[in-house]
Amino acid sequence: QVQLVESGGGLVQPGGSLTLSCAGTGFRYGYYAIGWFRRVAGKEREGVSCITSTGERTDYADAPRGRFTISRVNANDTVLLQIKDLSPDDTGTYTCAARVGNCKRAPSNYDDWGQGTQVTVSS
Repeated sequence: QVQLVESGGGLVQPGGSLTLSCAGTGFRYGYYAIGWFRRVAGKEREGVSCITSTGERTDYADAPRGRFTISRVNANDTVLLQIKDLSPDDTGTYTCAARVGNCKRAPSNYDDWGQGTQVTVSS
């Protein structure tokens, strides 16, 4: 059974940083592309970043370049998303998802989802 579990969310002050983690079990994690998505207030779920099984990275978020850094540690079946310079606009639920094949921006392309982790940016 495919299972994805996110962690690392929490309350952070504006300008701060967080590292989110997506751990996978029940499938060959290293063969899947893993995408990070977020749902922030007033918006549809949007793709933030994605990494393929071979480590190719794609950033989708309309944010200044370099704020999001995705990486994967296949030995630990984990994908990390580092977010820098957080602002209140980044507040929302961050969820990872898996798909076989290359990265895709649209959430509908992903088959398996975690429950999400809440990120709150506030002073």
